Amino acid sequence: MKLKCIIIDDEPIARMVLREFVGDVDFLQLLGEADNPLRAMSLLKGQSVDIIFLDINMPKINGIDFIKGQQTEANFIITTAYPEHAVEAYGLNVMDYLVKPIAFERFFQACNKALELKTLRQVAQAKASEQPDHFFVKCNGLIEKVFYSELVYAEAMMNYVMLYTVPKKMMVDMTMKGLEEQLPEDRFIKVHKSFIVNIQKIKSIEGNILDMGNAKIAISQSLREKVIQEVVKDRMIRR
Repeated sequence: MKLKCIIIDDEPIARMVLREFVGDVDFLQLLGEADNPLRAMSLLKGQSVDIIFLDINMPKINGIDFIKGQQTEANFIITTAYPEHAVEAYGLNVMDYLVKPIAFERFFQACNKALELKTLRQVAQAKASEQPDHFFVKCNGLIEKVFYSELVYAEAMMNYVMLYTVPKKMMVDMTMKGLEEQLPEDRFIKVHKSFIVNIQKIKSIEGNILDMGNAKIAISQSLREKVIQEVVKDRMIRR
């Protein structure tokens, strides 16, 4: 597997160092380089890019503003002499933040993160293609098909479960444990003893509250850390 990458840095020496580093990593392929983000736009058109090595302080447009303006699945690895931008950069979900002068070991570590993420994405896509996209439930005496993609969340109701789906809500004859056994673990997570939610349907998390769009659901304190980890992992894989 090759990760395709580009270098954006206004310093010729910095580009040279990164170019040599890329050449020393067998799973990297350099597509091109530019001395500022505007000149890099042509490199992003018409081809897929896995990694963008990006400086921050550059003429015309800085690296942070460039990231904010991009709609790309590429992973950004910041390469800069200024450590004070790290918090803002990580807030934009950059893959890593390398401070110059960059040691090769640190560079290689960052690239390995990108390789692991791409591998995870491919595994997730393969699993998604193998798994069924629905399950069946008993509702009002009928056997109905429920698509995973349409199920927003489920709520325990005594010996029944209320399913809140995109087209409607359904009171189904099953237990929460029985439902949990039918749902794929990589798409659904139990956030409270009474609630299971579709990870991809979570709009935001504020404190212990999940915003599911049309509903707010409280996260159990004991499950909060696991929920946040799964949401972050899902966002990274789907980027």
